Parts: sequence; C-alpha cells; structure tokens
Amino acid sequence: MKILLSTTSFQDTPGRHHDVLTASGFEVVRARGPLNEAQMLELIAAQKGFDGLLNGDDQITAKVIDALLPRLRVIAKYGIGLDSIDVAYATQKKLPVLFTPGVNETTVAEHTIGLMIAVAKGFWFHVRAVKNGKWSRQTGCELYQKTLGVIGLGRIGREVVKRANAFGMTCIGFGNHWDDAFAREHNLLRVATREDVLRQADVVSLHANLTPETRGFINKNSIAMMKDGAILVNTARGGLVVEGDVAAACRSGKLRGYGADVLAHEPMQVPHVFQEVDNIIVTPHIGSRTNESVQRQGLRAANNLVNYLTGKADYIQANKF
Repeated sequence: MKILLSTTSFQDTPGRHHDVLTASGFEVVRARGPLNEAQMLELIAAQKGFDGLLNGDDQITAKVIDALLPRLRVIAKYGIGLDSIDVAYATQKKLPVLFTPGVNETTVAEHTIGLMIAVAKGFWFHVRAVKNGKWSRQTGCELYQKTLGVIGLGRIGREVVKRANAFGMTCIGFGNHWDDAFAREHNLLRVATREDVLRQADVVSLHANLTPETRGFINKNSIAMMKDGAILVNTARGGLVVEGDVAAACRSGKLRGYGADVLAHEPMQVPHVFQEVDNIIVTPHIGSRTNESVQRQGLRAANNLVNYLTGKADYIQANKF
C-alpha cells in the first residue's frame, strides 16, 4: 500500500510514531505540507494515487477526493481540526476520516496562556527593542483578577480554564460541550451567548470549531461589543476572525492586543496586515508542536491509519456512516 505523509511536525519529531509506519511495510511518500488543492492534485497525478493519507492541514477538497478515488481507502488526520477536509463529501463517498482527539490539549492550553502573558506584557515590542539595542519600555497589565472568557469548551478550552484559575482569573464560558461537574470544580460561570462573553471578559480566548456559523464572528461589529483594552487570543482557527478588523482594533487601542497561533491562510501570505502591528503576536501554528504532544498525536494518527488499513478495530473515526 502507498501512503502520503504530509504533516511536517510528524516528520520532524523523533518518536515511536515513525516505528509504526516502518513496521507496517507500507510505501510512504513524504511531502512538506500544508499543501493547497493544486499541489495535492499535482502530487496525486505524479504518484498515480494513494491508498491512505496521513495529513495535517492540507486542502482535502471534493476535487482532491475525486482524484484519489477509487483507490483511496482512508484519510487519517494528524490533529483534531477537520475544516481543511471536505468531511461531508468524504462521508457521501463512504470514505472514513480519522482524527486524534485527546492528545494535544495540554500543550495548546499552555501555549494559550503564554500568548495571554505575551500580549499583556507587550513581549514583541520589548523583545524587538532589546534585540535592536534599545531599552524601550511600555507598561503592561496583570492577568490576576481579570475575567477570562472562553468560547469553546472542549478539551482545550477546559484545560485553559484550569490554568487561568491558578492565575487568579474569574472564568466565564460559552460552548457546546458544557460540563456542569467541571464548571463547579473549576469555578466556571456559564453565559448564554458568545456575545455575552465578549461584553464581559477582559481576556477572550477562542477555542471554537470553524464552521459556517463561526467563520468571521470576530469582526468590527463584535469587537465593538468588547471592553476597551481587552485582550483577544486565538489558538483555534484563523478563520474565526476577520483579520483586517482585528488589526484595526489593535492599532486604535480598542484591543490591548491579539495573540494568535493561527491565520486564515497558512502559511502566512505576505505582506500581511498583522506584520507591522506591535501589539499583535502570531506564532506559526506551533501550539501543539512539542516533543510530548507530537509523539502522542503522531502515534495516535499512525495507529489510526495502520489499524484501519490492516483491519484492526483500534482507530477513531470522525464521520460515522
């Protein structure tokens, strides 16, 4: 069998996940993703197709799926976000989409807190000044006794709440995965809508899935609801925000700043509206890229793929049919 492996963090990090693929005996074709639709189609044509994909955020569109069928048997996503895959079309074609829930919430939550601190203390302005031989300083703010609003209360959102409690923050939240027992244990207050989070929070942290409903819901109108000087953090998906509106709010001071690990289009397309805004800090989608997390995620993804293709039951499928 021939497999396309396109996720770079899987490839670049040593660990047992490589052993799983090696032991399978499958032919593995390696590419450096994320690949857009045109790149995927070119690779498929050159390789005359694949039996399985082990992919990151490559564009697995309906056109790509059609080009891969009838040979393709499975799509194994390295990660949990499925917005780069046309899951509905895959389901229509009875093509299983596998994913890796429950492996990266710790490291993404840590990264989220790191971005909060970086924005609150103006890390980019200060680091750049010192690197340029200047002792320029700005006054930041504490997270202590601030209200954190979490939008999206899956595994990552809940881990952020746990850590925010340690900082002495008051936590409010809105999401589809409300857990009363968790909320009681971790002093999480439920609000009725996303808009209520925006109005009440000093720091807003986004952990929602990217759907037609949530795409671009952080825009000039919703930002206007937020407190003056609020901090916005996004380690979910870049498409949740209208990037031009966020940049304008950061320039004007409406937002203290924006910390993100994701962009609407990745890799970054330059010039980008965020590049010259000191109170916007962006990391290149590395929130889950730690040795520990990559090995957990890589092992789950590799086992998903190999187990499915060899008829074993231990795999996690996102699209039931």
